[in-house]
Amino acid sequence: MDNDHSADVISTFDCNILRDAFRTSVIKNRIPEDQWHGYAALLIRDYTGNSDFDSALLAWIVRK
Repeated sequence: MDNDHSADVISTFDCNILRDAFRTSVIKNRIPEDQWHGYAALLIRDYTGNSDFDSALLAWIVRK
């Protein structure tokens, strides 16, 4: 399945999907807090198909 999401243009809806997926995965998989940034970065990269994204998005996704 091709992703048509750009790391430069991620909608609010997409951001909320990413954050919800992150939170669910952290709880379900018991991911330690010191691994959250790396895990969130992989999640964003997998969703957008691009590893170049705004660091503010990463910080928002992992924020408690």
